[in-house]
Amino acid sequence: MNRFSLKVWIDGSGYPILCLHGHPGSGRSMSVFTEHFAQRFYTISPDLRGYGQSKTRENFVMLDHLDDLQGVLDQYGIDRCLILGWSLGGIIALELAARFPDRVSGLILIATSARPWGDHPKISFQDNLFTAIAGILNAVRPGWQWNIDTFAKRSLFRYLVRHHTPATYRYIASDAMYAFLKTSLAANRALNAALSPGYYRVQNFEDISCPVLMLAGEHDRHITAISSVETAKNLPNCEYKVYPNTAHLLPWEIPETILDDIDQWLDQHPESWR
Repeated sequence: MNRFSLKVWIDGSGYPILCLHGHPGSGRSMSVFTEHFAQRFYTISPDLRGYGQSKTRENFVMLDHLDDLQGVLDQYGIDRCLILGWSLGGIIALELAARFPDRVSGLILIATSARPWGDHPKISFQDNLFTAIAGILNAVRPGWQWNIDTFAKRSLFRYLVRHHTPATYRYIASDAMYAFLKTSLAANRALNAALSPGYYRVQNFEDISCPVLMLAGEHDRHITAISSVETAKNLPNCEYKVYPNTAHLLPWEIPETILDDIDQWLDQHPESWR
């Protein structure tokens, strides 16, 4: 076993929800969820190995995250929990549920898939230039409409969001920029190594029997909605929803809608958190 000590963000009390971020990401990136769910649950949001404050220069593989997260659950005395995973975090959540079903009571999966694939267009020099300019200006003046209209809508942000609103870009300024800057080369290498022979695939995900909620953005170019729905249809106890006019960062585009839908699902499936 190859465990790594993770930085963990804790809030709230009650039944535990393990919140897993994507790539690039950090525990802070999950604040749209943890600030809401901490009102009724015990939220555990780690910086995965190589991300945020869980720094390392040592090479690792994607499956090492499972050992690390087992260590987090053991450290906090958690025998069983609900897992919420966004993007890469959802892939890891599925892997945990497939390998350790007794420890996972339910899954909330967002913009993810057991067999993820994307249809992102080729990236140009202008894409990268405008993304850098838009990101810097948004960090200095979060949600500035002129920057959104002039640079962001012509940058790579156009593939990440469909709602180019100040509120969405304030999330990007507060959570995404930090996550991007704190994602290590080791984390990039691990993801690239997982993708190089073909997309990272969860094994035996069809055997996951706990309640599952799958949420996807219709225009997600990073992990397509078709990919998410394929996983949902192969899970025996899964409900899914595809949101129109949203993309990979849909929790920052329509946060109230996403949180309301999750709350309704939780109320309908108390077995996922009791």
